Amino acid sequence: MQNLQSRAVPLEEGNDPGVTSSRASQTKALPIRLLQLFALFLLFCITFSVISVYTIRHFGINGVMTTAATSFQPCLEEPRGLDRWIKPPSSVKHTMNDEELFWRASFTPRIKKYPFEKVPKIAFMFLTKGPLPLAPLWERFLKGYERLYSVYVHSLPSFQPHFNPSSAFYGRHIPSQVAEWGRMSMCDAERRLLANALLDISNEWFILLSESCIPLYNFSVVHHYLMKSKYSYVGAFDDPGPHGRGRYNDNMAPEVNISDWRKGSQWFEVNRKLAISIVEDTKYYPKFKEFCRPACYVDEHYFPTMLTIEAGNSLANRSITWVDWSRGGPHPATFGRADITEEFLKRIFWGQRCTYNGHNSTICFLFGRKFAPSAMEPLLHLAPKFLGF
Repeated sequence: MQNLQSRAVPLEEGNDPGVTSSRASQTKALPIRLLQLFALFLLFCITFSVISVYTIRHFGINGVMTTAATSFQPCLEEPRGLDRWIKPPSSVKHTMNDEELFWRASFTPRIKKYPFEKVPKIAFMFLTKGPLPLAPLWERFLKGYERLYSVYVHSLPSFQPHFNPSSAFYGRHIPSQVAEWGRMSMCDAERRLLANALLDISNEWFILLSESCIPLYNFSVVHHYLMKSKYSYVGAFDDPGPHGRGRYNDNMAPEVNISDWRKGSQWFEVNRKLAISIVEDTKYYPKFKEFCRPACYVDEHYFPTMLTIEAGNSLANRSITWVDWSRGGPHPATFGRADITEEFLKRIFWGQRCTYNGHNSTICFLFGRKFAPSAMEPLLHLAPKFLGF
């Protein structure tokens, strides 16, 4: 009995030998786990330090800080005022395809009175394969009139322009595609130029030019001529011969009838209203694309015919770009260094007769083509005396 009591006392007092040894082992294990955690933390710190030193050595501290800084972008609130609608795009570069671009460019205010002071500008649109060899002449022509013009250039997509930042042509090459003479891709390029220019709400007159074009008057004369004109300058005449009506396809009816068929120069000037009409057209475009292919040269027929049908009373029915067809052949004459004389320039101006706003005029052409790169030096020399700039 006494033995049983002596065994019961340790149990009642909590002095179980098994429990005591278990607690002792736990007490020993605790410092080991702490040491393991500390070792892992130390290893992490060493690894982070090695990576940091490597990064700084190879990229520099500024590169590391810049990377960290650029990962945090502030939320910039989109401007809510009128400026977002009236300011021209800061760059002609964008990611819109043609369908998106034409849709955006077709926007037009329904209220005609502008709630701000609008300074109307001329959009000079250059359709070229690549270089602009006569750019120095154009830069002299444009100098001092920066508020009154915009420049847009459509070249081959592979062409890389190199203009001085002070040039009027610097950064003015729009997203482009290959354009083939006589095919719809040429009209696509012209519509692309118009659409990009329409994104600037201040552009009021749109002139299509080539790399071989030159101005025949100073900027003030050109600006006044267009500003006061009641008409747009698109050549559109009815040619009954094989190179006119002979190119018409009966499948174009009923949208385009043979009596509507017109032919004209590719080089035009249109006002903003007609530029929007060209860009937003989905009625005539499919017909010309499908049924006007070489030997039907669509760039000679599409715009003259469409605009005659839609806005014939708005056209002066003549071009303001002078060319010389006297040498014959499918293309007008090209003039180089040897051709550029005082007598040659006098011949361009003398004998001009046309109508301007219904009255007789001797100023009929504001631009001329085709001029070779070699013509630039003598043109720069004679421009102050004969061209006015």
